[in-house]
Amino acid sequence: MFRKLSAELFGTFWLVFGGCGSAVLAAAFPELGIGFVGVSLAFGLTVMTMAYAVGGISGGHFNPAVSLGLAVGGRFSWAELVPYWVAQVLGAFIASGILFVIASGAPDFSAGGFASNGFGDLSPGGYSMTAVLIAEIVLTAMFLIIILGSTSPVAPAGFAPIAIGLGLTLIHLISIPVSNTSVNPARSTGVAFYAETAAVGQVWLFWVAPLIGAALGAIIWRFVLSPDESLEGIGGEGEA
Repeated sequence: MFRKLSAELFGTFWLVFGGCGSAVLAAAFPELGIGFVGVSLAFGLTVMTMAYAVGGISGGHFNPAVSLGLAVGGRFSWAELVPYWVAQVLGAFIASGILFVIASGAPDFSAGGFASNGFGDLSPGGYSMTAVLIAEIVLTAMFLIIILGSTSPVAPAGFAPIAIGLGLTLIHLISIPVSNTSVNPARSTGVAFYAETAAVGQVWLFWVAPLIGAALGAIIWRFVLSPDESLEGIGGEGEA
């Protein structure tokens, strides 16, 4: 269990450090040219690389919503859900802290939003709470369908991390203007505490919406798209 939790901690650390780091350190300089497309790709690459690196140890969740969805989908043990959540949030906090130390070394540093998520005034495009809630639920549901489908026994072997990484990239391309893209409660929580905005007060939505979306996506996969898997029974081990 220690190795599993360590893998989840390191994987989530890399997701936050790489994804949010690209936004805080690189996207802040327009002349570097990565923009939100580059940030989207960075998030996808973090998941893909860590899924290959440590996915065989822990299943490669790196996201409390993914862990919940896999439990609902019968691919993960409910008994391990809370320990996974703790490891994932801890990894996000460590990554955010190190990222803050690095970023604050720049002249005239200002944390600003610090890659945090938000709605209303904290949404990059000024989107409402309802719009952000719906977007996060739908996109997290689709993310779970991608994960469960690409790791299904009938899917081509060895390509799941690529599909999952590209799926997360697409999700960011869609929703960075809406919510700055969460679909991951750990990612949202870690950076919010370093932002100079009211991001902490909005973190609740980026737990509620991804968890609802993950459960819905798992239910859709389990009982609609893959009825054969519903015979296995919820509570079994599985890998993402």
